[in-house]
Amino acid sequence: MERRQLLICGSLALIGAPALAASRVETTDLVVIGSGGTGLTAALRALDAGLRVIVLEKMPITGGNTQLAAGGMNAADTKPQAAMKIADSWKSMYDDTMKGGKNLGDPALVEILAKQSSASIDWLLSVGADMNGVGRMAGASVDRTHRPKGGDAVGHNIVHALRQAAIGKKLDIRSDCQVLKILQAPNRRVTGVIVRNKYGEVFSVQAPAVVLATGGFSANLARVASYQPGYARFSSTNQPGATGDGLDLGTDVGGVLIGMEHIQIHPTQAAGSKILITEAVRGNGAILVNRDGKRFVNELTTRDAASAAVIAQPGGSAFLIFDQGIRKSLKQIEGYYHLDLVKEAATPEALGQAIGANGANLAQTIDAYNGYQASRNDVQFKRPDLPRPIRTGPFVALEIKPGIHYTMGGLLIDAKTQVLDAGKRPIAGLFAGGEVTGGVHGANRLGGNSISETITFGHIAAAQAAAYVKNMRSIRLA
Repeated sequence: MERRQLLICGSLALIGAPALAASRVETTDLVVIGSGGTGLTAALRALDAGLRVIVLEKMPITGGNTQLAAGGMNAADTKPQAAMKIADSWKSMYDDTMKGGKNLGDPALVEILAKQSSASIDWLLSVGADMNGVGRMAGASVDRTHRPKGGDAVGHNIVHALRQAAIGKKLDIRSDCQVLKILQAPNRRVTGVIVRNKYGEVFSVQAPAVVLATGGFSANLARVASYQPGYARFSSTNQPGATGDGLDLGTDVGGVLIGMEHIQIHPTQAAGSKILITEAVRGNGAILVNRDGKRFVNELTTRDAASAAVIAQPGGSAFLIFDQGIRKSLKQIEGYYHLDLVKEAATPEALGQAIGANGANLAQTIDAYNGYQASRNDVQFKRPDLPRPIRTGPFVALEIKPGIHYTMGGLLIDAKTQVLDAGKRPIAGLFAGGEVTGGVHGANRLGGNSISETITFGHIAAAQAAAYVKNMRSIRLA
């Protein structure tokens, strides 16, 4: 009887009677929707807990936005930090995160993010990710942004490690499979999902638990504009699958959304493209200047403040300025050369001319900054971290402007990653983690906290789903 109900629900509500005859039913313990960092982490950990798992990914490839992540992963009191004699604590990470989010983050979720971040680094190292390089990104009070040694992009490294782990564990991942609906019993308990594959076949997967790991909606420009009309003029840095499907799946079964107006504009998208320029360029020493050749902001302020400062400049764009020392400190910069995004010149004056800025002012700006760097005191903008001077030519400029990058709002969850309804009651069997949820970042996300969130809350979702499924089994056996 339940099987018939599942088929009818999927066919009549979504695709009509003709698909009913073509439908089939599969069974598993856990369905994970989405294959970015949260989804792959949750699936792998659920396998380790003894569950049968199916991962459903609507895009042709796995990785989601995680594979595009560049700067790093924030974590406190870690083994890599200890090896570099960096003193840090979860409380410091908590305080930085709350401050960066304008104290609108859920304190319980932020505490989890900070306290469990070190264990998340340990796990990533155990599955083969290189998280041994440590730097700093905007809003952090100490160096806690973990990335591969040499400054390679963190996302590709993590996704590669998770994919290899998935292959080794024979994880069942289905790409080109879009979930159309989460199914529920009359008591609202989750019973599975309806799926459409790339051939147009619609089928159902029965499962007592579902993890939503579908990411945010930064690539859905119409949806972004519905919450922030002023952002309609911006493009997105996200992969095209980040359209907010998971938000609809969750609200269709009773979940509620929080903080949807909080949408992050990243200050450094390469002008004229959708390429994100990692915050690590600034973290490793680059400065921002305007067309007058002058600095105008603390380069390591929060993303919202930096974006607003760039937008206020003539032309609504600015230039990242750095030298060969900074270039050599961060492997990712080589990619910007390959993409022909940079301009070089032997002197600051010549670089200013090349980019249409005031070269004399640019030379004075760089000289002044090098003085601040030498004294470790930015008297102009109070930048907290000045790791390198800008001294070794050829000098480099990269034009940037802000772009839509991250959506802080999403489904309301509790500390167990259970999706909550309007009465803050858990929807039985439905869990969520990562950017599809709201509450962790408040009004603004610090660079490096997204990957930390995906891994940590992916772990929690897996553990809670496993406990729930095993409890359901015991009830059926009783």
